[in-house]
Amino acid sequence: MVKQKKYRWVLFDADETLFAFRSYQGLKNVLARYNVPFSLDDYARYQQINQPMWLAYQNQEIDVYTLKTARFQTLAKQTGRSPLQLNDELMQEMIHLSPALSGTLPTLQGLHGKVKMGVITNGFTLMQQPRLEVTDTAKFFDLLVISEEVGVSKPSSGIFANAFAQMQKAEPEPLHKADILMVGDSLTSDILGGNNFGIDTCWFNPKQVENATEIKPTFEINALEELLTIV
Repeated sequence: MVKQKKYRWVLFDADETLFAFRSYQGLKNVLARYNVPFSLDDYARYQQINQPMWLAYQNQEIDVYTLKTARFQTLAKQTGRSPLQLNDELMQEMIHLSPALSGTLPTLQGLHGKVKMGVITNGFTLMQQPRLEVTDTAKFFDLLVISEEVGVSKPSSGIFANAFAQMQKAEPEPLHKADILMVGDSLTSDILGGNNFGIDTCWFNPKQVENATEIKPTFEINALEELLTIV
């Protein structure tokens, strides 16, 4: 068993780590404005386009503009609206359809005052800060790093380097990589990115799926509150 250690900073992924992401309902709400029916089968077809686009963005194969527009080409034709407008409308919906997961508030409350905390996300800028306000979690975070603003996404070391530079500026004493823990639900984004940058990682695995990859987190937890025994 890995020896427990103390950290000065904890970085969290956002979607499906701290917050739910009810994108089916969000898309359904957007399309209802244009009298376009949207079923679960329609959502499955959308995801056949959307998920590979997110993977390509994560792998630095496409930029954020391409991600925003390509995934909405079909729905743009159905609604008569531009892909960018549909993307922004969905993000506005998701501000209110991304509630904190059950363990989020107890964990943040338990860590608050003991460590500094930040969010590092590949999600779009439009919804990030407003979602923190709506969920009453903004008060817990000293840092919000968004791939769209940095220009690189997880698992690139560039986004972690950006976060590290900001954290160093906020510290009165030198900050070392050993002082930081990255927590997230994605092995290929959060854990791989943290590992590559040289910081400890904690895989949030609530469904207890088997790790069939070569990506090895420092810790694995099934409930977010388990962080309180690690940090």
